[in-house]
Amino acid sequence: MITVTDLRKVYRQGDREVVALDGVSLQVPKGSIHGIVGHSGAGKSTLVRCLTLLDAPTSGSVSINGAELSSAHDADLRAARRRIGMIFQHANLMDSRTALANVAHPLEIVRSPKRQARAKAAELLKLVGLEGFENAYPAQLSGGQKQRVGIARALASDPDVLLCDEPTSALDPKTTDEILVLIKDLTRRLQLTVLVITHEMHVIKRICDSVSLLEGGKIVEHGPLRTVAADLGSKLSRTLLPLPAAEPLGSGVVLEVLFSGDTASAPVLSAAARKFDLDLNVLAGSVESLDNAQFGHLRIQLPEGADAGPVVGYLRDQGVSVSFAGSEAA
Repeated sequence: MITVTDLRKVYRQGDREVVALDGVSLQVPKGSIHGIVGHSGAGKSTLVRCLTLLDAPTSGSVSINGAELSSAHDADLRAARRRIGMIFQHANLMDSRTALANVAHPLEIVRSPKRQARAKAAELLKLVGLEGFENAYPAQLSGGQKQRVGIARALASDPDVLLCDEPTSALDPKTTDEILVLIKDLTRRLQLTVLVITHEMHVIKRICDSVSLLEGGKIVEHGPLRTVAADLGSKLSRTLLPLPAAEPLGSGVVLEVLFSGDTASAPVLSAAARKFDLDLNVLAGSVESLDNAQFGHLRIQLPEGADAGPVVGYLRDQGVSVSFAGSEAA
């Protein structure tokens, strides 16, 4: 549904070039939610602008729903954009218009009959949980309600694709979860394809099927959420399954272990302790459910003088990912 191939965007600042996107390629299948995560300055906002051709890429291609946007002429580009809904960090509603009029605005632009536009806007407000708020003005709405109006407006043109640029970063945690649940529900009900740009890993954990890490204009890690989470050596895994800081107790070997799937609920550590007659000390841990799969990330310490080799081998034989603390996973 969304295909980006070797996308580059270079800006000129005086006599020097700034590379904002450096060969970005990704595919988002129909009906899925893909997250792009990265720190400020990674190129996330530039990517959104290039996906809608609000900012023309320097090179590379963007295809959405089979339409090649990067080479489309004006009329074709406008038609393709109407199949893309945009949700922003701030709802950007028109203060002088009611919720109903804000949602109807995109339909007015394409000259839909007024009665038809208002009827559809009312249906969309009901869809996003705002039935009864049709005549409310933005100043009378909470932040979450404004975002719901923005989502309804994004759906007005019956899009195939939703591009969400930091859709919850201005909201409190409770409202954030409510909006994320709404986006996920709409994705399933309307068979949308969704690309979420965010710096919040909570958003990725909550709704995404797959994820890409953008750094310095490049995608450095990507894949299905379960796959990247299960890779103990990846940056994404360590961010999805963070461990609190904990100091070792003595000089025993410290290991990081990652359980996923069936191993997350199996008593593997206690079995290892019995097998090798060792007291294993858990220094830190986190447990998460990602894409309906359980993950457990622990930092454990063996007793001083214990041989770590047989323990590591046994854990790996049980399907557990293991690394020596401070080293790459294997």
